[in-house]
Amino acid sequence: MSQRTDADVAIEARALRKSYGSFEAVKGVDIAVAAGEVVGFLGPNGAGKTTTVEILEGYRPPTAGTARVLGLDPATAGRTLRERVGIVLQEAEFLPELTVRETVEAWHRFYPHPITVAEAIERVGLTGRAEIRVKNLSGGERRRLDFALGTIGRPEVLFLDEPTTGFDPSARRQAWELIRELVGEGTTVFLTTHYIEEAQALADRVAVIAGGRIVAEGSPDELRAAEGEGVISFRLPAGASLGELPDLPDAEVGDEGGLVTVTTKHVTATSHAVTGWALARGVELEGLSVHRPSLEDVYLELVARPNDTDT
Repeated sequence: MSQRTDADVAIEARALRKSYGSFEAVKGVDIAVAAGEVVGFLGPNGAGKTTTVEILEGYRPPTAGTARVLGLDPATAGRTLRERVGIVLQEAEFLPELTVRETVEAWHRFYPHPITVAEAIERVGLTGRAEIRVKNLSGGERRRLDFALGTIGRPEVLFLDEPTTGFDPSARRQAWELIRELVGEGTTVFLTTHYIEEAQALADRVAVIAGGRIVAEGSPDELRAAEGEGVISFRLPAGASLGELPDLPDAEVGDEGGLVTVTTKHVTATSHAVTGWALARGVELEGLSVHRPSLEDVYLELVARPNDTDT
């Protein structure tokens, strides 16, 4: 992890642990999020993801280690921090008899420098539903209301917990645009999501947690390059044999009925070696294709690995 000054860090956890009796849910998490950065926090159910986020949000105290948000301890900072942070929970409860406008007006009073009620409603696409009671909203409309409440206070840090669950594809893309707009205004975003595409689209950096520990961290492209293997495939030219291919270090070569597959972490160098070999012989590589692992491929591989080492 690169070194940053305290002024640059919006969210930080060091040696964070959380136990429930004999069960340790979080086992020494270290993470730092720079001001203005979007970090996607990914992990399967039971990995310690929710517990870590709840500590950072101030809902749970850690058993050991430290957590800081905007330089403050979220467990003790109270309103001083709440006024500067937005939280969009996976599930939130509202007073069912209040209208959308009345609900947003109530939240509006909690912040010293909020955007207007009308703006908060408009930017989540609920202007036409402003006078509808909360109990009559659809699931997707409730999630839009969550967004309005989480962002009305011009948050410096925004925690998003599965923010687009229940959204149709169009609403999801609109939510992404809103998040990008907030980031453009300087907001730091800590995003937990099961939609890997969402992390790929929004996150500057991804941290993957499994078994209570962060097992990988980096930009989506860095994780794909470091953790995943690419596959180069092509038809073997007529009259050629596998034994004539160039030396391909750290690659696994297979042949199924003349279709050659080369599995490697060094996709660029290996592709160059294969195509250079073909050019030197003046032959075409029919069906040449290169498949790089997706972020989802890498994520599934990471969380499937054993993670039993004590720290």
